[in-house]
Amino acid sequence: MRARLVAAGITAAAAGVGFLGTKPDGAWYRSLDKPAWQPPGIAFPLVWTPLYGLIGWGTGRALERAGADDRRMLVLTTADLALNAGWCWAFFAKQSPATGLGVIVALDVLNVALVREAAEHDRSAALALTPYAVWSGFATALNASIWWRNRGGPTG
Repeated sequence: MRARLVAAGITAAAAGVGFLGTKPDGAWYRSLDKPAWQPPGIAFPLVWTPLYGLIGWGTGRALERAGADDRRMLVLTTADLALNAGWCWAFFAKQSPATGLGVIVALDVLNVALVREAAEHDRSAALALTPYAVWSGFATALNASIWWRNRGGPTG
């Protein structure tokens, strides 16, 4: 039970910190050239809300199943969610698609490591984390496209 509470707390903290750094209605973001395949703004909270639920449940279950070996899982979870929240600040608060791209590529690497580590402890936990890794991959492509389209600007 303690593992699930820890995972839920870390996940909720990342969601909250990331939310504070996200400014999709700001003039800077609205001024960016974005690809036609970008989902509408409402899609992001509709996707992230259940994803955070899956992250909390999946990492909590993996931590619980890891038992005495939970240190690596806990470190991966914490690092992963720190980058998750950090991307919002790198992209939106710093107004830098380039910095955001660097952060999200590192996040993708940690997502793969997190899913693999979870799979070593519990298949259901790994399956719960897979949509997060897939969505982050899509977000990486979106971030890269935004960077490419706006690379001539001062923060590109």
